[in-house]
Amino acid sequence: MDKSQWRKELKNVLLSIEKEERIAKSEVISNLLFQTDEWKTADCIGITVSRVFELDTSYIIDQAWREGKTVAVPKCYSKHKQMEFREICTYEELENVYMDLYEPKVEVTSCIEPSQMNVIVVPGLVFDREGYRIGYGGGYFDRYLQTYDGSKISLAYMLQTTRSLPHENYDIPVDIIITEDGRFK
Repeated sequence: MDKSQWRKELKNVLLSIEKEERIAKSEVISNLLFQTDEWKTADCIGITVSRVFELDTSYIIDQAWREGKTVAVPKCYSKHKQMEFREICTYEELENVYMDLYEPKVEVTSCIEPSQMNVIVVPGLVFDREGYRIGYGGGYFDRYLQTYDGSKISLAYMLQTTRSLPHENYDIPVDIIITEDGRFK
């Protein structure tokens, strides 16, 4: 399959997961993340706000705040296909922009530089054993990760993993993938 076929297939699979199963697996995966050294030593976490069909990141955001960590959420600029991370301290600092994505309100948040983040939780639809992923097709994360030297972690349901995926020279693999069955890579 090519990348567009993978995207279509996995989005349909994700949409078919029942709410209760999504909640239970999201909690298991989040708890496995919290046990990593990368999480324990991080002061600043970069993470997306999940959409309804994705693994729920609210557990992670809430835990980061409880632990006094800085939470940075991406803000995308579609005209130039660029992205920056901005600190949020409450969910009220987010706005629904397009395609049910929640991003920081620029007027009430401050920019976080790549060097300030210890961990970025990199989203995607499907991941392989090498750490390569197929995202949503905008290329925002691949461009951003070129300037980022910290830990790159992806969280996924086991059904979002496969042995091998097509990837390009510019694709940047993640360091760790955590599923409900544990950690690999």
